[in-house]
Amino acid sequence: MRDAPRVRERDEDDLAACVGVLDTVHRADGYPTIWPDDPAAWLGPGADGRAWVAERAGRIVGHVALVRPAADDVAPTLLRHGPTAPLAVSRLFVDPAARGLRVGALLLARAADAAHAEGARTVLDVVTTDRAAIALYERLGWTFLGTGRQRWAPGTSVAVRCYAAPAASRSLPRETP
Repeated sequence: MRDAPRVRERDEDDLAACVGVLDTVHRADGYPTIWPDDPAAWLGPGADGRAWVAERAGRIVGHVALVRPAADDVAPTLLRHGPTAPLAVSRLFVDPAARGLRVGALLLARAADAAHAEGARTVLDVVTTDRAAIALYERLGWTFLGTGRQRWAPGTSVAVRCYAAPAASRSLPRETP
């Protein structure tokens, strides 16, 4: 399918387009909850520079990064893990115009595959009010770990639901050639 979304590594030239999509998502859905002073810096490089974009018809329609969790992140503390610490999905968003095209599923699969290649499991948290994201994670077989309060900024904490990727990354959707 010519217009099917594809996922590739993000590069520096993608940041302006990613910020544009992020702005659209923020206006439509309120994500991120707190708009960053410097959205391009907020997108960050991900753990060891691992971040990906989804493209459709030559246009960026989604983004995800994989990061090493901070010491106060809730999701990793709820996951019993082996010798390799979990990695966290971060900065996941999909352009509202591209929803329903499996973009979110493809981005999550890419992040989970990268973590799996390191012997790590992928975790994430989502605000308890984001029903669409919660439905996506559960439809894709992510395991609900529990709830908690996540601090996102000084003096700001939010209620979150925490999830772990399926143990076998092969159960996640793949791109079609």
